Amino acid sequence: MNPSDIFSLAYDALVDRKIRTILTVLMVVLGASLVVVINGLSAGQSAFLEKQLSSLATNVIYATSGQRSYYGGASSQSSLILNSVIINKLRALPYVTDVVPQYSGSVTIDSYGNVQRVSVVGMDPNKLTVMLPNLQYVDGSTLSPNDRSAAVVGDTIANPPGATTPFVTVGQTLKITYSYTDSAGKSQQEVRNFLVTGIMKPSGNTRIDNALVINPDAANQLLRKSGRYDSLLIQTTDDTYVNTVQQEITDIYGKNIGLTVPQAFLQVRQQTAQGNAMFVEMIGFIALVVGAVGIVTTLYNSVTERIREIGTMKAIGAQNSSILALFLVEAALIGIMGATLGLAIGVVGGYAMTSFPSHTGGAGGPGGFGPGGGSISSFPPIFLPQDLIKVWLLSVSLAVGAGIFPAWKASKLSPMVALRRE
Repeated sequence: MNPSDIFSLAYDALVDRKIRTILTVLMVVLGASLVVVINGLSAGQSAFLEKQLSSLATNVIYATSGQRSYYGGASSQSSLILNSVIINKLRALPYVTDVVPQYSGSVTIDSYGNVQRVSVVGMDPNKLTVMLPNLQYVDGSTLSPNDRSAAVVGDTIANPPGATTPFVTVGQTLKITYSYTDSAGKSQQEVRNFLVTGIMKPSGNTRIDNALVINPDAANQLLRKSGRYDSLLIQTTDDTYVNTVQQEITDIYGKNIGLTVPQAFLQVRQQTAQGNAMFVEMIGFIALVVGAVGIVTTLYNSVTERIREIGTMKAIGAQNSSILALFLVEAALIGIMGATLGLAIGVVGGYAMTSFPSHTGGAGGPGGFGPGGGSISSFPPIFLPQDLIKVWLLSVSLAVGAGIFPAWKASKLSPMVALRRE
């Protein structure tokens, strides 16, 4: 038989058993699409984390009062109050070039009747570039660090996801309301107006993108902090001294101070994400193996059902190699159809999974990268051609490999024995 005859017979055999063929193809589709989705999401997440890493200053340390737990809360052993005395002591350490104090809280902002609940950060806006060297602002923005009524707005606040119009613009006045409970246990509100003097472009730092930055003195008064800072941004001479400074601070304050290096945290996140991706990718590979088992079952049953047909073909001159090729082509067609559909479904599924709105959680660590906080940003999957080709070849190879035994079994049938079968 020539190749075209073998292909035609294989195709007709699959069509004749269409239900069984469809179910077998679906097994391959499931495994292939799962591996494609995982590869795409893993590549997309790696690119997203690399972008965040590249936007970070590598010579900074975030300090908070007390060791922070996994969920972001301070340790019950904490007794250290972050104030001007601590700041001066840290500034005197070798290799420390600056210490930027920060207040933080949560307020409600009113923009022409539209209301958002946002985080507020009290710090010198000129110091934002200490943590985000590549930070940029929209046109018309100005920084007024000494103006107690000036505010700089993060991109996510100014341009809420899904909104068609900006929430705030440069030059607009915002009404800010801070709710608190006084010493008598009564609910109180502090209301102040701020002028938006600047809007930040997306920075990659979830805390800053979702924050309102105001003058530290204004934040101290508005949030009733009494000079107690929530966090400190410690800048070292360069990144080679980060570990040295971190160890010096730990030696002085022990567990009474919590230290976070954003770059190290993101690298841990990336390693964890890669480990999870490998685990789920193994699940996808197992699904492909299950599909291969399905192909073995389908083709072996096909051999059993077509014994007389195989005997007839051999009786009229078909060689063992032709019978072997016939069943291998059937297996290859199942693999090609399943792999191709799996790639298409995997790509579509990857984009569909990342099209849902991102979830925004708490403020997290002081830099927006700490445990339990920030937003779970939606990132687009990245489907690399070489990865898609590997998945396609793996799926087809497993399918053909699964067809080898049934094909060999069919090719070794004796025509006399086959023709005598009822």
